[in-house]
Amino acid sequence: MPIDERKTMSNMTNVIQNIVLENREKLNISGVLDVLSFDDQIVILETELGLLTVKGENLRINKLSLDTSEVTVDGEIVQLAYSEKENMEKGGGGFLNKIFK
Repeated sequence: MPIDERKTMSNMTNVIQNIVLENREKLNISGVLDVLSFDDQIVILETELGLLTVKGENLRINKLSLDTSEVTVDGEIVQLAYSEKENMEKGGGGFLNKIFK
């Protein structure tokens, strides 16, 4: 999806999500609806803008507040990736679908 379409989509839904990565060791995320899965190498979050997958080493959730929709992940962060919610619901080869086959 082109950046212009994403901006338009964000403006239409009035959703603001902030992601702050400090020295690839501390990740602060707002707009989090739920933590779907986590271990020391991967954290999967449901956000207002889609599913966010965080990959790395020695990952741990340091702060979790679903009341304020904020999550803090500490560890060595190597990758952040968004995917659409519909892909997981349709069984589009998502991470959790592969585990529970």
